[in-house]
Amino acid sequence: MKKVEEKELLLLVEELKKCTKTLENIAVSLLGSREEKKAAKKISFEELRAFLADKSRLGFTSDIKAIINSFGANRLSEVKESDYDELLKKAKELKNE
Repeated sequence: MKKVEEKELLLLVEELKKCTKTLENIAVSLLGSREEKKAAKKISFEELRAFLADKSRLGFTSDIKAIINSFGANRLSEVKESDYDELLKKAKELKNE
């Protein structure tokens, strides 16, 4: 291989490394944005209560009470706000079989 071709290949490799690093930074930035949006979207007490009321009407009253109790509370109003998302997740898993 000629010296000129070798130098050109080395330059290309360096450019590809820079492009790779740029793409990695973009990916990290995009993932961070998604996680921030996900974290920013917290369910309110009213939204949670409405969702649980709908589930209760579908026949899951005892299951909902058990989920609330699993958070160390007897009533929804006693559940810590930091636990709302996890409680919602558990309630969404309730399905008619």
